[in-house]
Amino acid sequence: MGRCHDTLSFLSDFGTDDEFVGVVHSVVHGIAPEVRIVDVTHGIPQHDVRAGGLALARSAQYLRPGVVLAVVDPGAGTDRRGVAVEVGGGQSVLVGPDNGLLAPAVAMVGGADRAVSLTDPAWHLRSLGTTFDGRDVFAPVAAHLATGVDLAEMGEEVDPNGLFPAVVSAAALEADGLHAEVWWIDRFGNAQLNAGPEDLTELADGNAIADRFRVRIGERVLPARLVTAYDAVEPGGLGLLIDSDGLVSLVMARTSAAADLGLGTSDPVVVEVAADPEGTATPVTLGVRPEPEGDR
Repeated sequence: MGRCHDTLSFLSDFGTDDEFVGVVHSVVHGIAPEVRIVDVTHGIPQHDVRAGGLALARSAQYLRPGVVLAVVDPGAGTDRRGVAVEVGGGQSVLVGPDNGLLAPAVAMVGGADRAVSLTDPAWHLRSLGTTFDGRDVFAPVAAHLATGVDLAEMGEEVDPNGLFPAVVSAAALEADGLHAEVWWIDRFGNAQLNAGPEDLTELADGNAIADRFRVRIGERVLPARLVTAYDAVEPGGLGLLIDSDGLVSLVMARTSAAADLGLGTSDPVVVEVAADPEGTATPVTLGVRPEPEGDR
């Protein structure tokens, strides 16, 4: 017998226009009626495994220990495997497709202890179709795990090191600056980069002006200041801020930095240390800013 869990955290790209989320809730409650379901988000862009993995990783350290059900699964019905991955000495188990979706969160919490491929159909729902594994495979497996069924009962044990790796990249310090990319744009238009404060520290090593930078986006070069609050950015200016996830974000005061800069997810960004107290940058004209939408 495994450990019982009272909380199941659920993330998907299902949206809320169709019945998919409600059906999965009902399947879980039919097996584990006492479990509480936390809907982390169902707004992941369709089929975007990378975005789902990053959202799960951002959430991981704040989720209550228990079962995590994550479904962003463009390979449903193919030979890609479903997996359950135990972490934290059994405190939590993640269930979903082995397509890179779970990997960032598993890494965030210190790696996997055990993993199984969900090969035993005794724990699945019977279905004539093969395209809704969120309902037919992952939801019932997650629910049974919440009731205390041991991970080993769910299928064949697999090497955790053989799980599909994360489909995300790391920032790299090169001769001309810190090469990063946009990982996420939140609803306020803040553009989160795949870089942390340690990357800025390494970039500015030996430079006395640690709060002044330049940001290259394509052919444009923009002066930027390191700030600790969104409203600390000067009107029309650009800030580098260590956000609530501990990563570097490009921000503007009460407006969308992503819209103003024309940035989208995966776009490359290069950060440099400014050469003098005023910064030296190619003159630019920022776009018309939208009306303020409020602070985060």
